[in-house]
Amino acid sequence: MRGLWVLLALVTAAKAERVFSGDHVIRVNVQSEGQIQLLQALEAEQELDFWLHPVSTELPVDIRVPRSSLSAVREYLDAHGIPFTVMIDNLQDLLDAEKAEMEENEMKERSSRNFNFGAYHRLETIYSWMDTLVSQYPTLVTKELIGRSYENRPMYVLKFSTGGTKRPSIWIDTGIHSREWVSQATGVWTANKIASVYGTDASLTSLLDTMDIYMLILANPDGYVYSHTNDRMWRKTRSKNPSSRCRGVDPNRNWDAGFGGPGASRNPCSDSYHGPSAHSEVEVKNVVNLIKSHGNFKSFISVHAYSQLLMYPYGHSCSHIPHHNELDSLGRAAVQKLTSLHGTRYKVGSICKIIYQASGGSIDWSYNLGIKYSFAFELRDTGRYGFLLPANQIIPTASETWLALKHIMEYVRDHPY
Repeated sequence: MRGLWVLLALVTAAKAERVFSGDHVIRVNVQSEGQIQLLQALEAEQELDFWLHPVSTELPVDIRVPRSSLSAVREYLDAHGIPFTVMIDNLQDLLDAEKAEMEENEMKERSSRNFNFGAYHRLETIYSWMDTLVSQYPTLVTKELIGRSYENRPMYVLKFSTGGTKRPSIWIDTGIHSREWVSQATGVWTANKIASVYGTDASLTSLLDTMDIYMLILANPDGYVYSHTNDRMWRKTRSKNPSSRCRGVDPNRNWDAGFGGPGASRNPCSDSYHGPSAHSEVEVKNVVNLIKSHGNFKSFISVHAYSQLLMYPYGHSCSHIPHHNELDSLGRAAVQKLTSLHGTRYKVGSICKIIYQASGGSIDWSYNLGIKYSFAFELRDTGRYGFLLPANQIIPTASETWLALKHIMEYVRDHPY
């Protein structure tokens, strides 16, 4: 009997949700190259979770510091004359509020049977909602299985099409990094928007009469589930890494585009671990297979959070791509549309130039494949909440992002190549 109790205790501990009581999120506004190097040395400490990385004096550095490391980190920064501010003084408070709000929303949805687009949802709820969307718009929307995840969860794309096969198409994915919940929520809102305005929005109707839109709302389903059940700050996939206790690969460092280069880690315990080989992650491979077998995608758009950026290739290199001027101009026009709704300000540029060098990214891969209009969004905010954007900002975020997405899609429609 004692052995049984021990086993139950171990199982319970294994399933326990990670707690972040007393953890701070601090911000450093880097002032010199020397400070960047000092922060990069600090980043080697695996107990620290860098939300924004030390790469430039033009960008802040946001760090989640566990309570147990607060004193040591403060001493390190003070000793080197590096000033910082506290953005979040107890991460668990935000997590508790977020969880309570989710549970309240789930109760309301069960009683009313109405889906709340201004709330965060679990994977099963999103998949069920997809079925509802298809039943509401059966001549426009289909739900297609493109493969299964490492933990055998289905990966579904929503296809918006008025007929034909392998027509010119636009790809949109959200949630490749599991903890960026506003990305997945924006994907859900956007899918509903596309379906609901077809036939009344003349421009979108014109687009869907000649092109298809594919949306992968949960690009990292295992990670997303884990971020709900075990570790809200989980970013990677959940694959096992041989010879390491640490699980998962950064699915946006796993693409065959400068794979293993700067901005990706060899360390399986790092949040930016690139994996053993390009496309080693089945979640990435599923997308690669679909895009290649289809062969007629004209735009590839990946939606992340946070920092309020609209980016184009490259990330693995800081050199200009052949279509730099066109993509920069298109990005700036799209951001003007976005800003017009709520005044939210975005920066535009290549990944390497405006955020950091990052190898093995999806839009570098898609661009190299010949998909010229390849973009990545970093949604709200700029650091006040970071990955824990309050649910009351979902609809404002999604609705302003829609204006930018719609502009890009219209441009792609009007500039075939």
